[in-house]
Parts: sequence; C-alpha cells; structure tokens
Amino acid sequence: MIDDARPTGAPAGAPSPAAALPQTPPPAAVPWENLSREALRETIATELLTARARTAALTDCVEDPDLTAQHSPLMSPLVWDLAHIGNQEELWLLRNIGGRDPMHPEIDPLYDAFEHPRAERPSLPLLPPGEARAYAHDVRGRVLDLLAASPLEGAPLLDAGFAFGMIAQHEQQHDETMLITHQLRRGEPALAAPPPPPAPADAAALPAEVLVPAGPFTMGTDTEPWALDNERPAHRVELPAFRLDTTPVTNGAYQRFIADGGYDDPRWWAPEGWQHRRQAGLSAPLFWQREGGGWLRRRFGLLEPVPEDEPVLHVSWYEADAYARWAGRRLPTEAEWEKAARHDPAADRSRRYPWGDQPPAAEHANLGQRHLRPAPAGSYPAGESAYGVRQLMGDVWEWTASDFRPYPGFRAWPYREYSEVFFGPEYKVLRGGCFAVAPVACRGTFRNWDYPVRRQIFAGFRTAADPEPR
Repeated sequence: MIDDARPTGAPAGAPSPAAALPQTPPPAAVPWENLSREALRETIATELLTARARTAALTDCVEDPDLTAQHSPLMSPLVWDLAHIGNQEELWLLRNIGGRDPMHPEIDPLYDAFEHPRAERPSLPLLPPGEARAYAHDVRGRVLDLLAASPLEGAPLLDAGFAFGMIAQHEQQHDETMLITHQLRRGEPALAAPPPPPAPADAAALPAEVLVPAGPFTMGTDTEPWALDNERPAHRVELPAFRLDTTPVTNGAYQRFIADGGYDDPRWWAPEGWQHRRQAGLSAPLFWQREGGGWLRRRFGLLEPVPEDEPVLHVSWYEADAYARWAGRRLPTEAEWEKAARHDPAADRSRRYPWGDQPPAAEHANLGQRHLRPAPAGSYPAGESAYGVRQLMGDVWEWTASDFRPYPGFRAWPYREYSEVFFGPEYKVLRGGCFAVAPVACRGTFRNWDYPVRRQIFAGFRTAADPEPR
C-alpha cells in the first residue's frame, strides 16, 4: 500500500487546464557515507522541495471543488492528502525532532489515517484548500529552518537524516496516491507530460525470458540509510533456478488472454479470485472499454486506443495470477523478483538497483512522473539487471506471488503502523515501483503491498516458471 493507502508549496495561483508536472532531479550521485554534512542537508532539502513541487502541481491544476470532492470511495479527497502531508511533517520533524509545540493540535485526529477510513473523510471538518496549503507551507518553512540547524546525527531518527528522508518519501507516496485519484477523477484532463521514448531498436529481438541460476543471494538491506523497516534486515536466501519474463506482460499479450476466454474459465482462477471476478463483473483491466473490434482505455481524462506494446496496467493480483496460469506459468515470488533485480553473480553481491549502485537517471527507468504512462516493453536497456531483465524498476508495480511477511529478525521502527500491523496473508507484495514513483521512494529493496482485489493502483506483472526439465 502507498502510505495511508495502507488500509491504500506556497499558496496556489490560478489552476491551469493541463498542468505540466515538474521533472524530478536525481538524488545525490555519491555514496551516502561520503556525503559531507552540508551535502546531506542539500540532498534532503532537494528531496523535500522536489516533493512539494509535485504536490503543488497535483493540487493547483484543478479548482477547489475537485480538491474537496471524493472521486472514489477508495481514495481520500485531494485536500485531505494535502493537509495530511503537512500534519505528518509537523508531527515527525517539528514536534518529534525539533521539540516544538503543536501548531494546530485540534486537527491531528482529522488527519490520522488510522482513525478515519477514507470513505469517512469527506464528512470531516477538513481544512479548506486555502488553509490546507497555507498550513503545509508554514510547516515546510519551519522544517527548512530546522534542517539548517540540525546536526543530522546523534539519535536514530537523525542519523543520515532518516526522519527527513522518511518525510520526503511520505510526501512522494501521497503524491502517487493523489495521482491515482486523478486517474479516477472524471472530467477534462488536468495533467500533462511528454510520452516516454519509443522502444529501443533491440526490443523486438529480446528473449522472452531469462534463466536465473540456483544459489543464494542477499535479500533486504542493513546499509540503505533511508530504507524502511520492512526492507530490513539483510539476510541470505537460497533459491532454486527459475525462469523470468524479460519484460512485464504487455497489453497485447493480455488481450490474447481475454480473447481466449480467460475471464470466463474458472480453471485459471484461484477460488477466491473466481468468486471476486464474478461478483465484481471483471472482464478486462480497469479503465478499458470495447469499441468495435478493439480496446480503448481512459487515462487521466483522455480516451485512447490501448497500446499493445506497453506493460498492462490496472490489473488486480487475481487477474495477474489467472493470466499466469493460463500462460502455463506463475507469478514470481518476492525473493525471485529481488534476486533477478539486485544480484550480481559475477561479484556475488546485491546491488542497490538493477543496473548498479548509482541513483536512477532518465536512461535507467521510467520514474518520477516524467511520463504519465508506462514505456514500451523492452525500454531502458541501460537499466537492465545483471541477468538481462528489463524494466524491473519503474513503469508498473509488479505483483508477486508472496504474502506480505516480515523478514527474519524484523524490528518495527520507528512505529508499528508502518508495516507490522499489515503482515499476513491478506496482502500481496508488489515490487519495482511504477512511473508514478519518485526515485527517493524507490530502490531495489523497497516493498509495497496491497489487497489482491486492488486495481486502481498502477500495477502490472511479469511471469515466472521453473526450469525446463532436462
């Protein structure tokens, strides 16, 4: 789940009809341990300001009625997210780190994600848009003053600027949540971004799958400074050999599943998935519709033909699992996904990202909302893993076969409600991020999770299989 999607700026000027989104600068391109204190402060400030620019773009592009409306019972009103971002920043940084008195303690319960489910939030006495913006802006100004004076060491929440990094990630996660709300919103397009680059010349010649040999690898992390508790600790995992799709499953491949009656054949569905398919009347990915002999999709207010070469998007875990069974394959486990993404067999070490340890750049992955759609399958050859797997980072979240469970030696920190209360079979793990994920909230160890029925999230999948018998 994405932050409060876990059970799923200065005051604005006039809205524009189609707001172009700010480009996300890359994070510091030097190892964390080599950053000076001032360079760390600059990195933190950049991440905070980048997140706020994105928040402003997502909320300034529509009129106040769109900010206060609930566009889906699955999502909060955009104005709730806006003030919640400021409230969490105040709680963790100004009060917890800075020891400041509460600015508006009376609003704390309104923006507690656990106290009020999303369906209830429109009925709360929320701050109106102008006050929400002013509150978040006031908090941010005080936080930047706090950052300038912070030693960024001497306590667990301060070491390497963890609490500041947690808040930057939190805001970007809510920005992703708000982008989902924009996708669910009806009306004229409010967002704009250039399309991703076309597929590279070698995309059509890529092998359908790669073989990942048997053996151990290190899963999780002990060293990533802003990693969250469910990514820790690092531990060795032994895996048998497996085959994995080179790219995510495409719209074209998924259309063949539909055309073959995949939604109508219970053989391909887990029992609970078949029950849900029938009750919900599922017959195609969310936002798809038939027109003549083809398919159209609604994407951020635009109705357009479904591009066959893009990774399929807005499918539930149950749909991904059914497709994999139909194809004679299965979903990869979370451990298989991470080994394919991070393990470098030549050095027998785990990388930070599929391509290595350097932070994501535009040639590596479709991240940071530079585009409002996945890139064609086979894109980003510079971002492929040591095993030759492409698009493991960005484009679409990828459903895995795994339930959301703690790693051996897990310790909840800095609060139980981030991960621990969600461990169990109710939630399936997603990996790899999507085009809506900011680099600060995406790394090879990052774990997302959601209910297997969820379709509004930017999720797709790839399939796996055991080796062919000799």
